[in-house]
Amino acid sequence: MKVALEPSVKPTKKKSKRVYRKTLFSLYLLLAPVFVLTFIFKYIPIYGIIIAFEDYSPFKGFFNSPWVGLKHVKYFLSDESFWTVMNNTLILNFYDMIFGFSAPILFAILANEIMNKSFKRVAQTISYLPHFLSWVVVSGIFYQMLSPTTGLVNEMIGWFGGTEIFFMTEKEYFRGILVSAGIWKEIGWSAILYFAVIAGIDSSLYEAASIDGASRLRQIWHITLPGMVPMIVLLLLLRLGSMFDVGFERVFTMQNSLVLDESDVISTYIYRLGLERAQYSLTTAIGFVQSMLGFLMLVTANWLSKKTTGMGLY
Repeated sequence: MKVALEPSVKPTKKKSKRVYRKTLFSLYLLLAPVFVLTFIFKYIPIYGIIIAFEDYSPFKGFFNSPWVGLKHVKYFLSDESFWTVMNNTLILNFYDMIFGFSAPILFAILANEIMNKSFKRVAQTISYLPHFLSWVVVSGIFYQMLSPTTGLVNEMIGWFGGTEIFFMTEKEYFRGILVSAGIWKEIGWSAILYFAVIAGIDSSLYEAASIDGASRLRQIWHITLPGMVPMIVLLLLLRLGSMFDVGFERVFTMQNSLVLDESDVISTYIYRLGLERAQYSLTTAIGFVQSMLGFLMLVTANWLSKKTTGMGLY
């Protein structure tokens, strides 16, 4: 008995195009709010950069304020405070790059080696929690822990016969405290992408390496780390693009007048000049210089990355 097979129905070219367009429309519709918000809050405010080239007055407005060209840019670059805030910004970013950038990588690798899945999930969840705390709360926690009278750290120092240390007012400790606070707050959240990358590595590679007698350390070195390299390069390039921006909230909530020489960065300097002294044109010019330096850093780092590793942002 022969069974007649129905010929497969092939969609027409016109129908395929219609389905394709419908799918694209749905995707664009989902992205529309993102595009609108990005345009409103990121692109429209760019027009305000014109203030950097004027002696801006709120009473005269954008169009009636006198044009001065690069006067404010030249003033900032020749001012003594420029080198102070730039030096502090670069040093803090360098510490963040060495310790803060590598900490999530190390944490993701170590957490991946935990065999107990329940404990691993709990550890990952706990590491995410500080990310959702504001810097006001985080700075309060560190001030309490490092207090010379009631702080836990100074109490431990007293157990060993030491004297209390005023950590938050000592210049030699401030940068280390600032970087440590950043690591504690963001290590779990920053490791999420690395967890996803590690989860995507083919498990057969580990099985083959184990059969060949490779230790766990060898497997990490030859399998896990190479699998993480593309993500590490991507995040490193993005991080280099913000080398001239430490982050206002972290520094502002933890600094004080006694450590201002070590903690004053571009963002806090702009705050003091702009909001406290109403020097709108100068602070806009400083922000413009900061953005241009970050852009040049990103382009240069991307070019070097493509030349050396073949990977880049574009």
